[in-house]
Amino acid sequence: MIASIAAKSGGILYIMPFLLLIVLWVSIERFLFLNRMSRLGEKTALALEQLPDIKEQNLRPLAESAEFPFRALLQVPIRFPNIKDSAQLSEILQEAVMRQVPLLDKRLWLLDTTVTLAPLLGLLGTIIGMFHAFQILNNVANNPTAITGSVAEALMATAAGLVIAIIGLVSFNGLQNQMRFVVHQMETLRSMLINRLSGLDHSHALSSSEVQPVIYAAKEA
Repeated sequence: MIASIAAKSGGILYIMPFLLLIVLWVSIERFLFLNRMSRLGEKTALALEQLPDIKEQNLRPLAESAEFPFRALLQVPIRFPNIKDSAQLSEILQEAVMRQVPLLDKRLWLLDTTVTLAPLLGLLGTIIGMFHAFQILNNVANNPTAITGSVAEALMATAAGLVIAIIGLVSFNGLQNQMRFVVHQMETLRSMLINRLSGLDHSHALSSSEVQPVIYAAKEA
């Protein structure tokens, strides 16, 4: 029965299980990956917030224990210790963020393609199935129920394509939302590093300015 319906759709129904498998595989794999990344982002931000000082000797163990994609951001102040300008440091950190983002949406293009492809293939299978229904219609001796049955079988390809597209669309939007959350965590970590390093430079500059009146007072004495 199933083989007969699939044959009437031009073999399109044979492709649908593979498309559904792609949707389920990408959805589950990316969900587990991005969910793990979001937990690591919270853990990394909390560890950075609890650092008593953001000097290299304190930041290096945290960077070594951090995982992708947050390790790349934590390594920037270690790799460029001489950069004190917050604007320049912000640009380098932003570059690190941009380099990690393509790795986060890896294989999501398969999900996006399947969402568009499945309904189109289903429609093609229905059109092919309708040709068989019209051939039955040409024969006046056929029972009308045979004609309606052929039309119903032809519509199964479109129904299968729409079901796959709906599952893929919900998964794709959910994964996109998760990916935006991870990118937001990376941007938050970037801001935390800039603010703490800028505050450290400001405290050094303030200490130097406080020393000046002492020096002038010593000279006047």
